[in-house]
Amino acid sequence: MNIHAVVLAAGKGTRMKSSLYKVMHPICGKPMIEYVVETLEALSLRHLVVVVGHGAEMVKEQLKNRVQYAYQPEQLGTAHAVWMSHEILGAQDGVTIVMNGDTPLVQEQTLRSLLEYHQLKQAAATVLTSIVDEPTGYGRIIRDENGDVRKIIEEKDATLDQKKVNEISTGIFCFDNQKMFSMLPMVSNENAQGEYYLPDVLGLLQEQDHLVAAFATDDPEEGNGVNDRVQLADLEQLMRKRINDFHMRNGVTMIDPSSTYIDSDVMIGRDTVLYPGTCLFGDTQIGEGCQIGPNALVKNKSIEDYTRIQPFSAVDGSTYGERAFACAGATTQRYGIDQH
Repeated sequence: MNIHAVVLAAGKGTRMKSSLYKVMHPICGKPMIEYVVETLEALSLRHLVVVVGHGAEMVKEQLKNRVQYAYQPEQLGTAHAVWMSHEILGAQDGVTIVMNGDTPLVQEQTLRSLLEYHQLKQAAATVLTSIVDEPTGYGRIIRDENGDVRKIIEEKDATLDQKKVNEISTGIFCFDNQKMFSMLPMVSNENAQGEYYLPDVLGLLQEQDHLVAAFATDDPEEGNGVNDRVQLADLEQLMRKRINDFHMRNGVTMIDPSSTYIDSDVMIGRDTVLYPGTCLFGDTQIGEGCQIGPNALVKNKSIEDYTRIQPFSAVDGSTYGERAFACAGATTQRYGIDQH
């Protein structure tokens, strides 16, 4: 079976109040869209299409030729955005995952489970859902008396009763590709926003007696997106906890994980101890049995086994050999010479 993916990354992100394209805002040292693309790349896709609009060159500079690009000149809604990939995907068989470019917490196994469930149910479309305590701002999953998905209603179009529903759409879908593209031209923009909503495809499929399924993720935060700086900070906190938990489960001691900051690409050997206030940024590699901090910053640096980085040190871009020692308050930057 051919698997394709469309990543929606054309939104301006006006509520971010930034000149930086929304999906390019970093989470733990890496643009949000980079997480999404890396996760999808692990699925061995036939086609991976990123729909861009405002700020397209920033995304292309980041992703280069790893993906194919479709352009949405006007932001007319998510259904319209997916339709922009028609020239690339319109004639393809198989299934297509559609997701937003600002959902960095989504994990590979979740997408694999979504695909498996979609195939098991032989559905025309499957939506990834989540049960949350506070559903405000998200599309609600409306089910019929049999428990099947009837439609997804957007927040601005929902009635008071519908707003009480706490099962939400994560904005991640799996479609039969041919059925999806046959329905997209039929989507209407008669709604509060005057936009063409991708979830409306589900209702159109049901009108033609196609099965629409829903698969619930165990992690209610996995589908969280970003609309403003507050949500960006929330996602950063969640991602940092995920990163810290990963390292601790692999043998790294953190005296105070809540005050320890580790970027996504950092590697740390076991039996290393990180004291409060430690910040490990960029392409940093820490060996085994090291002690770092408290209140030490290490960036783009290779630190070999059993090195001690003392409190209030800032080291950037050089290499510390085995059993090296950086005294308290040390500041080093790389100027073409490694530190030993």
